[in-house]
Amino acid sequence: MPDKRSFATTPHREWDRAAGKARTSMFQTIRSDIDAMISRDPAARSRIEVALCYPAFHAILLYRASSWMWRRNWRLTARMVSQFARWTTGIEIHPGATIGHGFFIDHGMGVVIGETAEIGDNVTLYHDVTLGGVSPAEDSDGQRCTKRHPTLCDGVIVGSGAQILGPITVGKGARVGANAVVIKNVAEGATMVGIPAKPVTGKAGRATGAFSPYGTPLGDLPDPAARAIEGLMQQVETLKAQIGNLESRLAEAEKRPSFGFAVEDDAETARQAAKK
Repeated sequence: MPDKRSFATTPHREWDRAAGKARTSMFQTIRSDIDAMISRDPAARSRIEVALCYPAFHAILLYRASSWMWRRNWRLTARMVSQFARWTTGIEIHPGATIGHGFFIDHGMGVVIGETAEIGDNVTLYHDVTLGGVSPAEDSDGQRCTKRHPTLCDGVIVGSGAQILGPITVGKGARVGANAVVIKNVAEGATMVGIPAKPVTGKAGRATGAFSPYGTPLGDLPDPAARAIEGLMQQVETLKAQIGNLESRLAEAEKRPSFGFAVEDDAETARQAAKK
């Protein structure tokens, strides 16, 4: 007969294995976050320096703890932990948000990540970034169980001061420039600048996947003002060509011979009209 003690200990063994896997996964996630900070910040020289001196790492670590509580319906405790993280780091991450591996917040002060925001792997945010909702004060009760915040796919970079608002999706590898306001979906690999944000063309870094600091590719980003001036200059050149064509046609018309009787008839007609 089977040993009764084996039945008694099996659930405990399974729980121990599950707990061990969870601990391993947690430490792997923390290590990937630290490695992401070292790989993207030249000021970071060691893992211990990141662990002790980087408020972004502290905020992410506390977020992962609060998120674990949130998923187990310890909602008030989770919010208290996230509020403590906000007080100590200046970074506000709602415990209901979903964040992948290799997440990096550079500098971090002023970052706000909403409850239903979703962030993929290897995403970088700079300071003062907001992943928020649209009109949160309108019909708050109706918005509580709905998707209100953006989704950032893998490899997205968001520059400082950028605002990404509403339940939109920023595609894989996209870049959002500093102070841009994004309110529409962003295509994969696109670079968005301006208010409201619009895509700009660029080649550097797109094929190689090079890192773009502050979400702005260096050396290939067209100046919108320069592009507008260039368009105006092209229109001026077109108008100059048309005027030159008209002037040449007028000069040719003046060189053609004319018959005097037509002019005399017109003059006589004018005199008769004046007498009447």
